[in-house]
Amino acid sequence: MVSERSLEVLKAIVRDYVASREPVGSKTIVDRHAFGVSAATIRNDMAQLEDEQLIIAPHTSSGRVPTDKGYRVFVDHLAAARPLSGAQRQAIETFLGASNDLDDVLTRTVRLLSQLTNQVALVQYPTMGHARVQHVELVRLADTRLMVVLITDTARVEQRVIETDVPFDESALAELRTLVNGATVGLPLQDAPPALRAIPGQLRPAVQPLAGVVVASLVEQVAANRQDRLLMAGAANLAKSEQDFSGGLFPVLEAIEEQVTLLRLFGEMQVDDIAVAASIGRENAEYGLDATSIVAGGYLAARGEIARLGVLGPTRMDYGTNMAAVRAVARYLSRLLGEN
Repeated sequence: MVSERSLEVLKAIVRDYVASREPVGSKTIVDRHAFGVSAATIRNDMAQLEDEQLIIAPHTSSGRVPTDKGYRVFVDHLAAARPLSGAQRQAIETFLGASNDLDDVLTRTVRLLSQLTNQVALVQYPTMGHARVQHVELVRLADTRLMVVLITDTARVEQRVIETDVPFDESALAELRTLVNGATVGLPLQDAPPALRAIPGQLRPAVQPLAGVVVASLVEQVAANRQDRLLMAGAANLAKSEQDFSGGLFPVLEAIEEQVTLLRLFGEMQVDDIAVAASIGRENAEYGLDATSIVAGGYLAARGEIARLGVLGPTRMDYGTNMAAVRAVARYLSRLLGEN
C-alpha cells in the first residue's frame, strides 16, 4: 500500500511521461509540481512506488516510467476525466448531427473520435438480435439490374445491386415488392429467411426467376445485419507512437484486423451507457494486444440495447482526455439514436 503523497507522485510521473516520453526523475517532479518537499523525499516516494512495481527504471538513468500496474492504479484513482472544451463538444454535435442514417452516424463517430484522441477509434454496430424488418425497397436500374434495399427498425440500411438473367419490367417488380413487404415487414431478422424463401412459389411463373435472385440477396443481407461488426478509423495514428511498441507495429496491426478478437475484448470489458472502462497492457495479452490500452464506453442504440465504442493506442496514452472523449461521444450518440 502506497501513501497518499506517493500516489500523487505516481500521477505526476504518469502525466509527465505521457507528455514527454522521457523517464521522469525526482528533480523534474520537484521543479514541475508543487509538492512542497525536497527531491530526497520524492526519491523515497519513488522507491516505495518501485517496490510496489508501479514504476521502473528503463535503463541506468535516474528517471522512472510507469508500469502497466502503475497505469492501472493511475486510472483507478483518476478522480475525473478531463472535460472537453466547449469547442470540442460543439464539434461533436455539429459533426454527428449531420448524419443521415445509422451507417453514416457510426462512420462519422469513429472519424470524430479518432480526431479527438489521436488514437485508433472503434465503434460496434448495435446487435441486431432484436431488430425487425421495417421496409424492403426494390429499385429498377436497367432491364436486368436492380437495387435491393433492406431497412430495419434500428435505422440500419443495407443495399445491394444485383443482376438477373431475365429482363423484367416495373409491373413485375411492383408485384414482387408488395409480396416481399407483406411477408416480412415487422418480422424479427431471424424469422425473415423462412418467410422470404416461401415467396417465389407464391408468384406467377414469369416472376419466379426474378424473385429467386431477390430472395437470395435479401437472405444474405439479413445474415449480414445479424453479425456483430466493428467500424475502425485512425489506424495511421499508431505510426505516430511507433516508439511505444517495443515489439514493433506489425503484431498490433495484425491483431486489430481481427474483428472477432476486438469484439471479444470489448465484450469482456464492463461498460454501460454511463461508465467508461480501460483495459491496460498485459490485461490484453490473450488478445495479442499486450502493448496497447483500450478505453471503452457504451452507447444506447435505438431499441435500448447497449453497444460499445472506444479507442485503442499505446499504454502511454492520455487516459483522462481519452476517457472524456469516449464518454462525451457515447452520450451524444445515445441521445442522437434515441431521437430517431
